[in-house]
Amino acid sequence: MRTLLFAILAFCLLPSKGLSQELNCTVKVIHSQIQGTSTSVFETLETAITEFMNNHAWTDLQYQKDERIECTMNITLTKYDASSDRFSGEILFQLARPVFNSSYNTTVFSMKDASLEFTYKEYDPLEWNENNLDNNLTAVLAYYAYLFIGLDLDTFSPLGGTEVLHIVENIVNNAQTLSEPGWAAFKDSKNRHAIINDYMESSMEPFRQMQYKYYRSGLDEMANNADRGRTAITEALEMLDEAHHNKPMSMLPQIFTDFKRDEIVSIYKGHGTEKEKQSVKEICSNINASQNTYWNKIK
Repeated sequence: MRTLLFAILAFCLLPSKGLSQELNCTVKVIHSQIQGTSTSVFETLETAITEFMNNHAWTDLQYQKDERIECTMNITLTKYDASSDRFSGEILFQLARPVFNSSYNTTVFSMKDASLEFTYKEYDPLEWNENNLDNNLTAVLAYYAYLFIGLDLDTFSPLGGTEVLHIVENIVNNAQTLSEPGWAAFKDSKNRHAIINDYMESSMEPFRQMQYKYYRSGLDEMANNADRGRTAITEALEMLDEAHHNKPMSMLPQIFTDFKRDEIVSIYKGHGTEKEKQSVKEICSNINASQNTYWNKIK
């Protein structure tokens, strides 16, 4: 379990200098839609991405082996041109975090990135240079590596991932010159630019503050005092509602309620006061009415 020492160390985060690795990322390259091609290149790609994510030290923070951040990347490839070494597909990613005094891992962020295009020649090494973004694959992977670390830090201390998330912003800004999709500013409400731009916007700060309240003050507290933990989660969801009110066009609150749907229902179904359950139901329904079948279970 990572400690609040991260809150003290976060301000001095810098790009990798060869210190201990932060991620324990499970990578799966799915290529069943591509026929008539040797599987070797896909297996090599899967290994290369796994090593790139897990063997690189992205920050100067020290992580013990059992403290590494759990994440998954399922990369589904839909096109491959062997003559040009070009791949197209999508990434379904998930970031998870352990809950204090329990065996439960909670999802911190999960989404599909449907705009993945890159060039990869089998056995070529994947190398990262923040100052020279000339490879879309490594740019995308670095974007998610830093995003995962920054989001994780935000759950352990208020705004604790700020310095790391500024690196994500820099990657997005530098990637505007790349020809591949997924980076363009203000073109898509769920692309890489939109996610980090919304997350770091001042009007969305309640969303970032919500992360600490929900996880550290809420879920982490439930083993010791379920009522106190649930009260903190209710306050966190009120912050989520504030962020949604501040920027109604942001997809982040809806995305959050999509992957937290079952967890939120389980926290309140049969627990808490009627006033608390009614408030949570209204907040979630206002943000994501498409899940009303689930929100109704809270009552």
